[in-house]
Amino acid sequence: MSSDLIRMTGLNSGLDTEAIITAYTSKASKKVQDAKNKKTLNTWTQSAWQDINTKIFSFYNKTLSNNRLSKAYKKTKVTTSNSALTVVAGANAVNGIQTAKIKGLAKAAYLTGSKIESLDGNKLDTTANLTEQLGITEGSSFTIKGNNGQETTIQIGGEAQEGSETVVVNSMNELVNALKDAGVNANFDEGNQRLFLSAKDTGVANDFSFSGDVDTLMKLGIANEKQVKEATANFDTLTKEEQDKLLAEKAATKIDGSDAKLELNGAEFTSTSNTFIINGSTFTINSMPANEDEEISITTQPDYDGVYNVIKDMLKEYNDLIGEMSKLYNADSAKGYDPLTDDQKSAMSEKEIEEWEKKIKDSLLRKDNTLYDVMMTMVNVTNEGFMVNGKKMYLADFGIATGGYFDTDEESRYMLHIDGDSDDTMTGTKDDKLMSLIASDPEAVTSFFQQFAGKMYDDLFSKMGSSQYSSIYKVYNDKQLKSEATEWDKKIAELEKSLTEMEDRYYQKFSRMETALAKLNSKQTAVAGMFGGN
Repeated sequence: MSSDLIRMTGLNSGLDTEAIITAYTSKASKKVQDAKNKKTLNTWTQSAWQDINTKIFSFYNKTLSNNRLSKAYKKTKVTTSNSALTVVAGANAVNGIQTAKIKGLAKAAYLTGSKIESLDGNKLDTTANLTEQLGITEGSSFTIKGNNGQETTIQIGGEAQEGSETVVVNSMNELVNALKDAGVNANFDEGNQRLFLSAKDTGVANDFSFSGDVDTLMKLGIANEKQVKEATANFDTLTKEEQDKLLAEKAATKIDGSDAKLELNGAEFTSTSNTFIINGSTFTINSMPANEDEEISITTQPDYDGVYNVIKDMLKEYNDLIGEMSKLYNADSAKGYDPLTDDQKSAMSEKEIEEWEKKIKDSLLRKDNTLYDVMMTMVNVTNEGFMVNGKKMYLADFGIATGGYFDTDEESRYMLHIDGDSDDTMTGTKDDKLMSLIASDPEAVTSFFQQFAGKMYDDLFSKMGSSQYSSIYKVYNDKQLKSEATEWDKKIAELEKSLTEMEDRYYQKFSRMETALAKLNSKQTAVAGMFGGN
């Protein structure tokens, strides 16, 4: 807060009034700076808590939430004897061996039109009139049938009949757009002077066909062999060579759409795509096997590696979180480090400023009781036992424990290690008790870790309850910190006002002194002048 007064310094006294007043008000100035430092520390503390709270909530809401549900541990692995078929097991997949035969692939219909010939022998102008370029009778039409029987009639030139839903087109560009609107992919290749059409989806239901004025279809290059034969009056009298040449020139080449067919355990299934959902499992045909009669075996069995990785991933996330909290709690003290003033920053490099502030920020949650309480809430669950098949079991029964006191530092003291984990240098060479138990008694393993995750989930939730000091899903007093920030803003404003008023009083006093000295100097000059005149 600044004063509106014009402050005059020692013009007559020769005193450095600025420095004198700064010294007089130094205690008040320090109070302002101390308050600003407290507000800065409050802001940084809020940020530090928000960061760690986000990670705690993610662990609670995703990792623990998923692991307390049995489906997280119901992992099934499926292998097939031929890569032409892949299978993803559903939740209710039964372990065992099945047999399958691939009877057909789902394909999309595709048509390559015959070459279009204009009357003048030049390439077709895609924006010009089709009737004039190709000699198509104006008003002639054809129908495209596709998309589960949907029919669209397209008319070349002329006027549509009143009340008719016929689409009238004049140019090749308009024809292509009309075919697209009718439900097929369409393109005219100007270089090769051919229409290319394809169904938008695989399967018989998505196939397409043309009917109507055959002469129009032939001139557009989309007539099939049967239509070309019927339109050629003397076709049967032509030689085989002449017939083949005519069909090659005038008939479009068409690949019909087809459904996928899969025989599973003797029962046949069909699908418009190459994917089948059968009894909750997903079967995908990738290709036809070299031997179309080959029997493909499908083996479904528990995925022990999958279950192991679910547990390992949960414990890794636990370790990452507990390690970070331990680091924050056991951080080095930042005693003697205060937030920098603008003057201090101006005398330092950016790197020096960053390192200084990092020292403070890293220590904000040092020995914080709330943080310690959350840590111990999680750690205590790792020491609990849970009833499995009438017996209380602990993490140690699964080969999971913390490292030795003298083998770990403060940050990693509460981290968990799995015996036999190849990624863990501390316990990787030990016997893999967890994997053995998963293979021998997966239900017992599932039961234990469901209870383990559920207990930690519930205990963390108890730390996230809303109160007068904290909001829901916050493990720290966010409301209190925000309230303190508001109070510091008020305090700073009050102290700055008090400092300004104090400075103004001193400046007023020195100003009066300067005025008195100015008058005195004026009188002395006048007297000296009088004596000098005699």
